[in-house]
Amino acid sequence: MIKRELAQTSLKISPIGLGTVKIGRDKGVKYPTGFTIPDDKAVLDLIAQAKDLGINLIDTAPAYGNSEERLGPLLKGQRNDWVICSKVGEEFDNTTGESGFNFTPEHVQYSVERSLKRLHTDYIDMLLVHSDGNDVEIIRKYGILDVLEELKQSGKIRATGMSTKTVEGGLLALEKSDCAMVTYNLNHRDEEAVLDYAAQNNKGILLKKALASGHICLDQTQDPIQASFDFIYAHPGVTSAIIGTINPKHLASNVNAANAALSKLAI
Repeated sequence: MIKRELAQTSLKISPIGLGTVKIGRDKGVKYPTGFTIPDDKAVLDLIAQAKDLGINLIDTAPAYGNSEERLGPLLKGQRNDWVICSKVGEEFDNTTGESGFNFTPEHVQYSVERSLKRLHTDYIDMLLVHSDGNDVEIIRKYGILDVLEELKQSGKIRATGMSTKTVEGGLLALEKSDCAMVTYNLNHRDEEAVLDYAAQNNKGILLKKALASGHICLDQTQDPIQASFDFIYAHPGVTSAIIGTINPKHLASNVNAANAALSKLAI
């Protein structure tokens, strides 16, 4: 897969990123079908397959259960092969299946140091704020993107951003950081203005729920996967789409559909 530069950073990422919530958490998720958390061998095989398919972006978070803790040792010897995206703000309790949020500067510092240890690395390529939906308040009340910028200047992270849930929050995040992660798919186009701003101002956009957490795949009236990738990559603001799967066949079909969509744009 041809790598795309993320905003005004030195990071070059694949147009698909591997989402890893399913390797660390099976509670409090909203997928249409149940799943079993894979063992280490299955995750290693999936990571190897993703690399072979040209993916170099891997997405994790403290809110993904023990995803970070698993990825650290599993990526041993491969650190330079991957652009790692993690997050701050949301904490998930695997015992209760519930999330909590903390956006204070002190917690951000603590969370980043913890993620560095879990991931067995001395820097995180991309660090995003995991919003609870109050995007603008989080940015303005806590100065959280300023804290991330300080961490960027210290070398502990290489790019900053926010996983937002509102248009206003997405726009403000892009004003103050390198990228935003937004929901954008065939069924949800409410945040398109954020993508427009990114395209016009050389900012990065990561898409979450590009396949509506798998729900789009239930549509039998068309090829939902191909239609989805044709749609999302048609917007010039999209840098990469995070696809959370533990199914090798699904991963391969997603990459094939993405490559087909990108090829159409290149003609």
